[in-house]
Amino acid sequence: YVPAVPDPALDQLTPREVEVLRLVGTGLANAEIADRLVVSEATVKTHLNRTMTKLDLSSRAQAVVVAYETGLVKPRHRV
Repeated sequence: YVPAVPDPALDQLTPREVEVLRLVGTGLANAEIADRLVVSEATVKTHLNRTMTKLDLSSRAQAVVVAYETGLVKPRHRV
């Protein structure tokens, strides 16, 4: 997944780190992301940790906010 207009904040991330950030933003757990990407859970954790370091984030919640703010994840309206 690539947003229509890439956010410059994501330029320092690898494509896989962007994908993991997007999936974290959708609310998936590390194990679910690993299943979806066909990698180990440890690999997901590594990608997420590197992403958080590069973006100077201290929590998974902050990563979710970044995923929304950069347009990787769009809010869904539930009725």
